[in-house]
Amino acid sequence: MPNQATVVILAGGQGTRMKSKMAKVLHKAGGKSLVEHAIAVAQGIAPLERIFVVVGHQAEAVRAVATAAGVGSIHQKEQLGTGHAVMCGEDQLVGLEGVLVVINGDCPMITSNSLRQLVELFESTGSGCSMITTDLDDPTGYGRIVREPDGDVLAIVEHKAATDEQRRIPEINAGFYCFDSKAFWKHVHEIRTDNPAGEYYLTDMVEILLRAGHRVTALKIADSSELVGINNRLELASADKIMRDRTVRQLMVDGVTIVRPETVTIDASVRIGMDTVVEPFAQITGNTVIGENCRIGASSIIADSQLGDEVEVFPFSMVSACSLESKVHVGPFARLRMGAHLEQSSHVGNFVELKKTRLGAGSKSMHLAYLGDSVIGSKVNIGAGTITCNYDGKKKHQTRIGDGAFVGSNSTLVAPVEIGAGAYVAAGSAITHSVPDKTLALGRARQVIKEGWKPKPTEDSK
Repeated sequence: MPNQATVVILAGGQGTRMKSKMAKVLHKAGGKSLVEHAIAVAQGIAPLERIFVVVGHQAEAVRAVATAAGVGSIHQKEQLGTGHAVMCGEDQLVGLEGVLVVINGDCPMITSNSLRQLVELFESTGSGCSMITTDLDDPTGYGRIVREPDGDVLAIVEHKAATDEQRRIPEINAGFYCFDSKAFWKHVHEIRTDNPAGEYYLTDMVEILLRAGHRVTALKIADSSELVGINNRLELASADKIMRDRTVRQLMVDGVTIVRPETVTIDASVRIGMDTVVEPFAQITGNTVIGENCRIGASSIIADSQLGDEVEVFPFSMVSACSLESKVHVGPFARLRMGAHLEQSSHVGNFVELKKTRLGAGSKSMHLAYLGDSVIGSKVNIGAGTITCNYDGKKKHQTRIGDGAFVGSNSTLVAPVEIGAGAYVAAGSAITHSVPDKTLALGRARQVIKEGWKPKPTEDSK
């Protein structure tokens, strides 16, 4: 990482072609907002304290993302072009010597490796500016790169101003720049607004620096998909697919089995260990970390959760913001949420929901239960149909169940209540008072049988 690199991310525009009330750079692809991708890429060449996001449209919302990532922001009150965006940060940036890199906040597929190559080209050639270019099959509408015989950049010629010969050039300007900081701030105010839009264009710096005697070089990226900017929902969906395909491919290279990879959804921030199997149509999102030798069942959803080794999530289960220790089994059709913690070798079966509940090691709740706001010890059996009644209409209350307890089927535990270690709750009981250790609690209505009873005749039975 260059010690003297500063990165400015252009993220102040509205993005009207997105047809959205939300700023373009806040839209997501591959599990992160576009500006979050830009920040992550920038970290590959610069420390956080030298990364700045230009905010403009919906400035506070975009700034919040920058602040959460630990980077600075530059406020562009009026959107008057790319050059103007960088100039808005002059007071913050002018004292930061070395390399000034300017990247687009709406190009999520650029890689840190490409930016490193750009900086290396800049440093090795002693250029005043290095830029990223690529060849397009159809470069219509883009500025063409005209090179000197030695390969240096002679000019960027806009499509409308280009000759027929220049329009046949496939190499275009991608809008990523690396400047000598001193040279940039010395000359940036020479940019003029004598163009149809009346804006300050960063591309003008190429001509300005050449005129001042600086060398301008270009790094041509072979994979032009890295440089695609997002302007509408179709391009956003295309970028999302490309980025998720990258993630899935890398996971498989790293030893994860993904069955029918074209059907799964995995965010770039997800980490999965070797020999784990991901079945079709699974969704694994957010900051999820999955250990080794796990199995994620078909159509399951895992979000912002940590799973240890040898965990099995059976099909059609949902795990959100939870922690599962090693050898835990969940599902099928289970729902775990809001900080549920399952200790080693615990089991949760079909149609069981856990919310803010800790399930002890080796404990089981296998069928049709709701366990909310509970602390459950080790080797506890929770029978089918058990409910912890945690809400009294105003407040949530906790249920505590000791080690080795047995809760019979269709029991209702009215919190706050405690079931002691080794205690038994008979099936069908409504428990409203705490149960001491190693006792049996029955909370049933008495069964009554009436001999010779017959129902009253109805009109239909006459």
